[in-house]
Amino acid sequence: MLRASAIVEKAGIPSTSLVCDGFTGQARAVSSGFGVPDIPVARVVGHVDSQGADELADNLRAVTVDEVVRQLTTAPALGSDADIADTGVVARGSFDEINRLFLERGWSDGLPIVPPTEERVAAFLAETPDPPDREIGVLLPSGRLATSRNVAVNGVMAGCDPTVMRVLVAVAEALADPHYGVQHSGDTTGGEALVILSGPAIRDLGFNHASAALRDGYRPNTSVGRFVRLLLRNVAGSRPEGADKSTFGNTWRVVLAEDEEAARSVGWPTFGAERGFADGESAVTVARYTGGGVVGSIYGRTAEEIVPYLADGLVRQSSWEMAFTVGFAPGTYRPLLVLSPLVTRTLARAGVGKTDLQVLLHRHARMPARRMEAYIGAWSNLVPGRPTLAQLVEAGQADPIYAESDDPDRLVPIAVRPDDFMVVVSGDPQRSNAYAFGHNGMHGFPTSKRVRTA
Repeated sequence: MLRASAIVEKAGIPSTSLVCDGFTGQARAVSSGFGVPDIPVARVVGHVDSQGADELADNLRAVTVDEVVRQLTTAPALGSDADIADTGVVARGSFDEINRLFLERGWSDGLPIVPPTEERVAAFLAETPDPPDREIGVLLPSGRLATSRNVAVNGVMAGCDPTVMRVLVAVAEALADPHYGVQHSGDTTGGEALVILSGPAIRDLGFNHASAALRDGYRPNTSVGRFVRLLLRNVAGSRPEGADKSTFGNTWRVVLAEDEEAARSVGWPTFGAERGFADGESAVTVARYTGGGVVGSIYGRTAEEIVPYLADGLVRQSSWEMAFTVGFAPGTYRPLLVLSPLVTRTLARAGVGKTDLQVLLHRHARMPARRMEAYIGAWSNLVPGRPTLAQLVEAGQADPIYAESDDPDRLVPIAVRPDDFMVVVSGDPQRSNAYAFGHNGMHGFPTSKRVRTA
């Protein structure tokens, strides 16, 4: 609705958007990204899903109607292309004074930041062939440009080493790609971006891909993960009480680096190769995940023993997210499975290649049709009308695989195609564990960018 309002406001026609309590701050925060600061909004009391029909009608008559009339009878807001300038020095002071100021202005994530002095920023910019004012892309919802300079500034603040600057630029390029959907970074379900790193940069820059993968404590993995959240805060404008409306947030995720040698040693393609990158190229893949959980102490030597447990781990992370499989945004669900090298070797010895594993996950990672229908309609109302899967197939909102029978207890896959399951090898090489992530679909679709070397 806000997008439509911005279009007509720019045409000089008054408009208003109905916004529930709790979302007015987000409406203000995202309006500049549409080129219309302070888009007119009319308050809807409370949350519509929590009110009965009579209560909702009373609230609309008492509050909303008057605000709609007032907004439509006042002059339209003027469009603006104003951006926060990429200027130089914004403050001077001691370490503590700078940190206090950054916290007060909302530029900090609450932890102490490394003050982005001109010298430190220059050291980062020296690691890229681009000019400081290179326009990497627009980051919504703020509509501000990500540039080489503000990438460097946020990299300094996050505690990164200058040598990872080219990784940071690639991450910013992925976030700015419309394919990713950065504007959804503050949606109410609170998913968090994960950077998956592939290629020689893992070894060259000292990223951890072994024991305690996904754990903080390794500077490159930890600081680049923090950088993502700072860039979203300070350039994309995704901040609590504003554009970030997550009900329950996730802490920023450390970088997941692939153990490419472990994959190659069993004849599996690397994740980077699957994303279209050649040997010798480094790349980042950024995707947004709603949550994850360990698949621990995997026991067995055959695919028949191991795969059902892995598939169960993926199913356990998948509920309302099924709206990205059918109905709401069909075919955009990309669950991620991280395998330890030990589990990878065990599967390979059993004759299972990576493509084979994806086929097996598609076969086993399933739930009863009635449960999927409840997740997307009866319990979450993400697909209004509580349609059956067969009705969604008939309407073109689901793949035919979801209507192969009318048995409500038939098992249906959580992802449409085998290659929708993303698999990365990483972690302690001597532990039989895996980690399963539920994906946020179109609200953080996997997007890959090459880490440039020149």
